[in-house]
Amino acid sequence: MLTKDLLRVSRAGGGYHPQFADRAHRPLAARVLGTFADHVDRPRATLEDALADLEPDADHFKLVRGFAALCERDATFETRAAVPPERARRLTFEAAEDIGVVTEDDRDRALARAADRLGVDAGALDDALYADRDPRQILSDFDPRWDPDGLVEQYNLSLAQTALFDAVEVRVRSSDPRTLLSAVKRLGLMYEIRRTDAGREVVVTGPDHLFRRTRRYGTAFARLLRSVAKTDDWRLEATVDDRGTERELVLTDDDVSVPGVDPVTEPTYDSGVEADFAARFTALDLDWDLVREPEPLAAGTRVMIPDFAFEYRYADFTVFFEIMGFWTPEYVSKKLDQLATVEDVEMLVAVDESLGVGEDIEARDHRAIPYSGSVRVKDVVDALRHYEEELVAETRATLPDELRPDADVVTLEQLAADHGVSVDALDDVAVPDHDRVGRTLVRPAVLDDLRDRLEPGQTLAEAEAILDEYGVDDTSAVCSTLGLRVEWEGLSGGTLRRAD
Repeated sequence: MLTKDLLRVSRAGGGYHPQFADRAHRPLAARVLGTFADHVDRPRATLEDALADLEPDADHFKLVRGFAALCERDATFETRAAVPPERARRLTFEAAEDIGVVTEDDRDRALARAADRLGVDAGALDDALYADRDPRQILSDFDPRWDPDGLVEQYNLSLAQTALFDAVEVRVRSSDPRTLLSAVKRLGLMYEIRRTDAGREVVVTGPDHLFRRTRRYGTAFARLLRSVAKTDDWRLEATVDDRGTERELVLTDDDVSVPGVDPVTEPTYDSGVEADFAARFTALDLDWDLVREPEPLAAGTRVMIPDFAFEYRYADFTVFFEIMGFWTPEYVSKKLDQLATVEDVEMLVAVDESLGVGEDIEARDHRAIPYSGSVRVKDVVDALRHYEEELVAETRATLPDELRPDADVVTLEQLAADHGVSVDALDDVAVPDHDRVGRTLVRPAVLDDLRDRLEPGQTLAEAEAILDEYGVDDTSAVCSTLGLRVEWEGLSGGTLRRAD
């Protein structure tokens, strides 16, 4: 994905058309790659000036900047200075205050005094003062994953993903619907399947569709595109909220493909313990989104990047999570110091029992979860439930005592999503116009129709076709409510029978 300021779209004819790169832009991609390679061991500012020199020859300056943004993901910048810049500034400013700097000579005297204290020459100190600022950081390494053709291909994918940031609905037809639905569910998006003249279409929306917009669902649509684009034959149509105007975006496998490399956004883990925990927690599909290496937290004069964050889907609430493995005593001491000065946040810390520092962590107002070998997901979930009880109560307070959905059939998940709450928040809410059938709310009149149409002796396929007309997909629950059951015939299907 690219940042939105790099988005290039045409709105001709009322549509929303990303301006993709093509084979003709391969030389420009090669020049951008070459510019990065040529500027290893040189300052970022010099690199940026060289990239800016490419813009006049390009179709659009955003094209150069888009290529550069992708290349920068494979670039490593570092601070090179004779002394740490923060220390250099502090001692220099102290010397300047003592001297009372007014003239250039006064500045030189202050630098000389500070340099003498630091044991370096004044010139090296002057260079170190702001060496940690972005323009002065040094490009220390550039190891691109793409050749020019791959960079063009990745640019088009990233551009299309960015165009989906403001989508409110996405409609997809794919040659691999199983993979598509798996991705939709993994991303926590709402969906339904519609029949069209061209075949079955998956319609995807975010739970915030009616009530609020958040960047998270735009990002989920963008991530969905990557899964879609890996298949051979697909078509995606999206309704995009373009600053208050709805426009239609159409993408196909002719527009976008996925380079044959690992995606940039795939998380990496520092240990097998972290990877194992992430896989098992994500598989639970709870109301918490697991974020790998979230935004930094202020810890005194430094920052700390926790291993994970749990973001509650139905409120602006985050719990950070750190896993303390079998570390050296020095590293444990450093981590405890960080925890003591971290800003006021909710944090869980899984701590290897052999370290024996659980009480120290608790003393710093963070909850310690002991583990040995691997982190028990249940222990973490139990800790999150403590927060979730209050969050559910808060969101429940935003709901009326009764809800009256317009639809004849609506799942609890859909109803909760329409109101921006978790399913648990609906437990005490009455829905007087509907009966609860499993995880679905159905009007009595619909149940009466189904009672007339579903009969013993029908095949399961025939019953499911009838239920599909009403938008009901919980066959077992409906049959049970109507006094029927499915008599299974191996793995091939079944037949409706009267319940005993």
